[in-house]
Amino acid sequence: MAVYLIGEVTITDESWIPNYATNVHDIAHKHGGKYLSRSSNIKTVEGEECKANMIALVEFPTMEALEGFLNDPEYAEFRQSRIKGSISNLHVIDDSDAAGSIPYLKKG
Repeated sequence: MAVYLIGEVTITDESWIPNYATNVHDIAHKHGGKYLSRSSNIKTVEGEECKANMIALVEFPTMEALEGFLNDPEYAEFRQSRIKGSISNLHVIDDSDAAGSIPYLKKG
């Protein structure tokens, strides 16, 4: 079952970004991860304004693959630099349908 990592990031110190952006894509890819978006072009169309100034959406084939990425020793230094230079909230959703009425999604 595919899972999606949603990273809401409010950058407080930009110094970590170049190194992170250059290297983390390959670490995610090693675990089957595929960046679907990594953007600062955030527009709120309904509800409260998003406080993050960057959102990343990364697809992984399984929860185990995502956990492998997050716990990869090669990722540890980049993770710490992101945590030190931002306020980050990471969320995970799967590819299910909570209402169970979309035929191409699994019932959640």
